[in-house]
Amino acid sequence: MNRLLAPFGSRIDRSRPIRFTFEGKPFKGYEGDSIASALAASGQWVLSRSFKYHRPRGILSMTGTDANALVQLPFEPNAAAEWTPISEGLRVSAQNVNGSLERDRDAIMDRFGRFLPVGFYYRTFMGPRRDSWLKFWEPVIRRKAGLGVVDTKAPHRHFDKTHLHCDLLVVGAGPAGLSAAIAAAEAGADVVLCDENPEIGGSLSYGRYDPAILSGLLARLESLPNLKVLTGTVCNGWYEDNWLPLIEGDRLYRTRAREVILATGVIEQPAVFRNNDLPGIMLGSAAQRLIRHYGVRPGTSAVALAANDDGYRTALDLLDAGVSVVELVDPRPAREAGPLETELRSKGVTMRKGATIEAAEGTVGNRHLVRVRVGGSWIACDLLTVSIGQAPAWQLPCQAGGKVGYDAGMQTMTITLPKGPVHLAGAVAGSDDLEDAIASGRRAAAAALVRLGHAVADEPQVTAKTIRPRYVQPIVADPKGRDFVDFDEDLQVKDLQNATKDGYREIELVKRFTTVGMGPSQGRHSALATARIVAEATGRTVGEIGITTARPPVGPETLGVLAGHHEVLERRTALHARHLALNAAMKPVGAWWRPYYYGDASSVREEILAVREGAGLLDVSTLGKLEIRGPDAGEFLDRLYTMAHANQPVGRVRYCLMLNEMGSVIDDGVAYRMAEDQFYVTATTGAVGRVYADMLFWNAEWRLKVDVLNLTGAFSGLNVTGPKARQVLEALESDIDFSRDAFPYLSGREGMVAGVPVRVMRIGFTGELSYELHCPSSLAPSLWDAVMVAGRPHGLRPYGLEASRILRLEKGHILIGQDTDAITTPDELGFGWAVSKKKPFFVGKRSIEMRARLGQARKLVGLQFPAGARNIPGESCLVLRGGAPVGQITSVGYSPSLGHHIALAYVHVDDQAEGSRVTVKCRNGELVEAPVVAHAFFDPTNARQEI
Repeated sequence: MNRLLAPFGSRIDRSRPIRFTFEGKPFKGYEGDSIASALAASGQWVLSRSFKYHRPRGILSMTGTDANALVQLPFEPNAAAEWTPISEGLRVSAQNVNGSLERDRDAIMDRFGRFLPVGFYYRTFMGPRRDSWLKFWEPVIRRKAGLGVVDTKAPHRHFDKTHLHCDLLVVGAGPAGLSAAIAAAEAGADVVLCDENPEIGGSLSYGRYDPAILSGLLARLESLPNLKVLTGTVCNGWYEDNWLPLIEGDRLYRTRAREVILATGVIEQPAVFRNNDLPGIMLGSAAQRLIRHYGVRPGTSAVALAANDDGYRTALDLLDAGVSVVELVDPRPAREAGPLETELRSKGVTMRKGATIEAAEGTVGNRHLVRVRVGGSWIACDLLTVSIGQAPAWQLPCQAGGKVGYDAGMQTMTITLPKGPVHLAGAVAGSDDLEDAIASGRRAAAAALVRLGHAVADEPQVTAKTIRPRYVQPIVADPKGRDFVDFDEDLQVKDLQNATKDGYREIELVKRFTTVGMGPSQGRHSALATARIVAEATGRTVGEIGITTARPPVGPETLGVLAGHHEVLERRTALHARHLALNAAMKPVGAWWRPYYYGDASSVREEILAVREGAGLLDVSTLGKLEIRGPDAGEFLDRLYTMAHANQPVGRVRYCLMLNEMGSVIDDGVAYRMAEDQFYVTATTGAVGRVYADMLFWNAEWRLKVDVLNLTGAFSGLNVTGPKARQVLEALESDIDFSRDAFPYLSGREGMVAGVPVRVMRIGFTGELSYELHCPSSLAPSLWDAVMVAGRPHGLRPYGLEASRILRLEKGHILIGQDTDAITTPDELGFGWAVSKKKPFFVGKRSIEMRARLGQARKLVGLQFPAGARNIPGESCLVLRGGAPVGQITSVGYSPSLGHHIALAYVHVDDQAEGSRVTVKCRNGELVEAPVVAHAFFDPTNARQEI
C-alpha cells in the first residue's frame, strides 16, 4: 500500500472505506478518493492504453485534463479517473484495449509505428473501390479507436438548469482568485467565486506553502454573506456580454456577470524525451496533489527534474512523504544556491546542474518506469517528477478577446486582454510569486470595482522581484522516437517536424494534418511544445507561430447538462378537473393536456352537431395571450403583423397574421384593442413561446415605447359557440350587452359575467356565433360552472379538440403547423386579404414581394370526397400531377354537417380553380380523384357567424 498517514490526505475520510473494482479486480479506497488516487494507493499505476500505439499510460497531471487516465464506467465512457470519485460497488474498466489492460493484443501496434507516419490516413485506405473508405476502412478504424462504449439503456439522471446573476464572477479560487473575491465582496459587490476543485485554495491546498495563508483567507471569506462560493464547478466558456456557463455536476448555471475576473492559473508542461509517457513519470504538481489531497505516496525512489522553484518544492514534499529522492536534475546552469536548494542538500539530496533527462526505460511491456538516463548514465528509480515550466491557462481569456503572445526575453507565453469587463489575475496574468499573485487579485478586484461604480482605495505598491528568464527545453527528435509531444494522439517530435516538411507551416494547418491538440487535453500539454517545434523547423519565432484558436467549451460537458430536465413537461389548464369529471379523453398537445372528446370517440359527432344546432363550450385556455401596452402599441403590431393595427378602433378585434423574415407564415391569432395604448393579442398554443420571444427581440431592436406581457398562464379562455350562444350568455348575470347591435362580429368588450371579470371577443373559428371569454385562471372553474348551468336549457354541451378540428375544417380555417410549413406564404393560403398593401413595412414584407416575383408553385385548396367513398387519403398523402408529387393533404376528416369527407391540400397552382380535379395517392398506393372546392365547405357566405 502507498497510503500515507494524516495529515496527508485532505480530501479523504479514512473512517469511510469504499470498495470498487477495476478490470474485474477488487480495490479499496476512501470517501473522497478519485479512481486514480485509490488505484495508485493500491499500486495500480497503469490506467489506460494510448490512442494509437496502445502503450500503457498512467497518471500525468491529476487534473483530469488528459487522455492518460480516461476509463469506462457502467453508464459513462471517457470518465476522467483523476477526477471521478469512487463509490461503493463502482465497476471501472479500461478503454482502448483489445483483450485486457494487462494483455492488450493491439500493443503490437507500437512495433509498427514506422509504418504509421503522421497523416498516413490521408494517403491510405483509398481503394480498391471508390466506396472502400466508407464500406470497409472506416468501420475497421472505428472499431480500433476504442473511445469507450455508450450504454443506450443507462438510467436517466436528473439534470438541472438555473440562472445566476452577479456584479462580479471570479473564476478560479486560488490565491489570486480568493484575494480578488474577498476584496470585491468587502467593498460591497455581489460576488460569485467558482472553482473546479472540491475545495478552494488552488495551489495553496497542495503546494508547499504556509497553511496560515489559506486559513487567513478562508476566515475572511466566511464572514462575507455577499460572496457565493461554488466548488466543484467548471466555467466551461465565455460568451458575449459576460455570459458564462458554470457546470456543477449535473447542474448548469447560466451566469450573467457585470464584471469577470479570470484567475485560472497556469498549466504545468511535460518534458519531451524518449519514453516520457511511461507510468511513473508525472508532473510535479501531480505528485503534490497525490500526497496532500489523497495521502498517496507516488513512488519509493524518485528523480526530480526541476527547472524552477516548484520542482525543488516537489522534491521536499517527496522527502516528507517518505520517498527517497535519488537525485534532483536541474537543466539550468549552476548559480548561487537558494534556500530551497540549501534545504535539499542538507537532507542529503544529490544535485546535478546543467543536465536533463535524456530518456527513460520501463519494465517489460513498459508497464512502469525503472530508470532514467541523465548525462549518459542510467539512474534507477520508480518515479520521475517533471517541473520544467508552465503555460498560462489561455482558453477562457482567449474566448473573452485575449491575445496570446510570447515574451522572447522571459521565454514565456503571455496573455493580453483589451480594456473592458474581463480582467486577469494571478499566474495567468504572469504573477508567479505567491505574494505577487495575491496582490494581482486585489488589483483586478479594484479595476472591476471602479467599473461597477464603487469607491476604491489605492492599492499599496508591491516591490517588484527580479525574475529570471524561464527555462526552455531544447526539443530534439530522439533517433529512436517515442518522444511524445501530444500524449492524447501519440504524436512524437518527428511527426510534427515531418508535417512542416510536407508544407504545413502554419500552426492551424499543422493541427489539422497531425491532429495535435485535438484530444481531451485540447493542447493544454502540447500547444507550447508544438509552437516551439514548428518555429524551429520553419525558422521563425514562437511568437510568430502562436497557438491554435481556443473555442468553447473549455472542457467536456455531457449532453444531459446541455439538454436540462429529462422530465416530460406537463401543463394543465385551470379546468383540468372539470374535464376529468365529465369523462373527457385527455391527450397531450405539446406540453398541455387537452380533452379530445367527452365520453367515447362516437361522441365527436354529437359534439359537432351540438355546436351547429345549439351551443357548445370549449376550453381554449392553452391559447397564447399577450398584452401589448404603451403609446407605440399600434405601431409595434403594425410592424409585427401583416394587417393594419395602428388605425384599429378601440373595442374592435382584428385578425393577426405573423411572418418571419423569409416571408413564411409562422402564427396567427386576433388582436383586441382595449384602449389607445393597450392591445390583447392571442397566439396559437404551439407558437406562443416563439411569438413572445420575437416580440421581445423586435422590441429591443426597434426601441418603441411598448411593454409586452405574457399572460398565457395567468388567463384562461372559454369559447361559447353555436346558434344559441347569445341566449346562453344572456341568461347569466352580466353588465355586458350581448345583443347583435351592441356587440357586433369582430368586437371586444370588458365587464363582468357571473361575477367574474372577463375580456370577451366575438370571433368565428367554428363558423358559428361565438364568444371567447378570457378571465383570470383562478376564476375559470366558477365561470365554466356558471356557463354549463346557463346552457343546459339550450342544449349546451362541452366539446373537445377533435370536434373543434372538424368544425374549423368545415369552414376551411387553417391550423398553423399543420396546414402550413416552413415556406408557406400568405398567397399560397389565399390570404392576400390579410396582407396590408399600404403599410411601408412589416416583418417579411420585402420577402413575400420578392417571392411573389418568382412565381407561385402551389395553392392550398379544399377537396371533397363523395359520400360512401371506399378509400379516403390520410394527412400527408401526396397530391400528384402528371405522376409527379406537387403537394400533399394537410387536413382531412369526416364532416357530419355535410355527410362526406373533406380535406385541405396543396395542389399545383394551375389546379387551384374550383371544379378542377386532382389526383391523390392513398396510403395503400391507390390513386383517387377529388374535385377542388372553395375553402369554406360549410356556410360559405358566413351568415351564421354574424347573426
